[in-house]
Amino acid sequence: MTSPRKQIHLAAHFPGVNNTTVWSDPAAGSHIDFSSFVHLARTAERAKFDFLFLAEGLRLREQNGLIYDLDVVGRPDTFTVLAALAAVTDRLGLAGTINSTFNEPYEVARQFATLDHLSGGRAAWNVVTSWDEFTGENFRRGGFLPQDQRYVRAREFLAATGVLFDSWSGDEIVADQESGRFLRVPDAGRFAVHSTQFDIEGRFAVPRSPQGRPVIFQAGDSDEGREFAAASADAIFTRHGTLEAGREFYADVKGRLARHGRTPDSLKILPAATFVLGDTDADAQEKADLIRHQQVSGQTAIKFLEQLWNRDLSSHDPDGPLPAEDPHVGDSHIARGRASVRMYRDPIATARQWRELAEAKNLSIRELIIQVTGRQSFIGTPSAVATALDEFVQAGASDGFILVPHITPGGLDEFADTVVPLLQERGVFRTEYEGTTLREHLGLPAHGA
Repeated sequence: MTSPRKQIHLAAHFPGVNNTTVWSDPAAGSHIDFSSFVHLARTAERAKFDFLFLAEGLRLREQNGLIYDLDVVGRPDTFTVLAALAAVTDRLGLAGTINSTFNEPYEVARQFATLDHLSGGRAAWNVVTSWDEFTGENFRRGGFLPQDQRYVRAREFLAATGVLFDSWSGDEIVADQESGRFLRVPDAGRFAVHSTQFDIEGRFAVPRSPQGRPVIFQAGDSDEGREFAAASADAIFTRHGTLEAGREFYADVKGRLARHGRTPDSLKILPAATFVLGDTDADAQEKADLIRHQQVSGQTAIKFLEQLWNRDLSSHDPDGPLPAEDPHVGDSHIARGRASVRMYRDPIATARQWRELAEAKNLSIRELIIQVTGRQSFIGTPSAVATALDEFVQAGASDGFILVPHITPGGLDEFADTVVPLLQERGVFRTEYEGTTLREHLGLPAHGA
């Protein structure tokens, strides 16, 4: 007897501060107007996606002392956008990135519990830390936490919010039949958290929400990040783009769950992926090449190169060779802001690898940057893309994908109209929502159930 085919989980990422979008395309719209958020969310819900994911940019990046103006900049407040989207969608999960370094547990727990109530149980929290002192200047805490402290705070932050969410069991509010009034049990919402990072106690203001706790997402590829996800997260985001790398990551993270008393299906692994569709595979590849050149202009290529070289390279020709000099290694950096700075642990070694690749393939600066900054992409006809997505999941390389369209807000439309029906025909993707909460969409039990 053959095992049933795994169901694919799909989510839509609303692009923000990045160079994945082709904002210069005539079809591109605003990344701030609410109508753009509504369009992408309703398209994702029409296609029966699990959730919409909203990243966060806490400060505009800078390079050479100026605002980095070659990518889309600006991001409205995450909670405000997700709460507004809750009013114009019915089933789509609503996931937002909220930082554990620059916020406080009570405030974040109250906001997520409220969003879960407003949405009827569709809230999700992508827990992130921050190493970036530049971003920290915007906040009262200031600065940043060293590597050995940021996950300590994140773990204790998540544990603290868990105490707050669980301070209401769900049975504290009862109706008194004689008076017709609602009565509250005296200890409802009481909490106390005393740890190395937090010393708080009081009474939590928001009753238990439909999911008990929001779905917890985490993004981290370090050993510490993987362990954090295995211990605490419901889903983990990853950038592993090849089948081989995906299977290795999948096996490693799923293999950590048992020591935390968890089963493999209690954590979903969802890599980010781009896609380009065409009438033929050749047509799709031609479109994909054009899109990559639109995403990485000559100016953008130089900016990316400066982030590794840590030098002003504005005099270099993007269609010419890499600089002869090595990257400048030091504490100061010409690029500021986490969203733009790529963490190169060994710039000299990375530059050597890039030179070897450029020489082997005779690549210019722009051609090299196009190649080394590419994400996982599915390119081909709708049928070919549906087959590739399915094979990736059935091979144990992921549980699904967070799709990143290159056009905002209409970049998901074609996928919803052509690829999703093919996945449904294969029996690997839902034709209708079977539940109302995000935990149900992801096959996760309600917290405390």
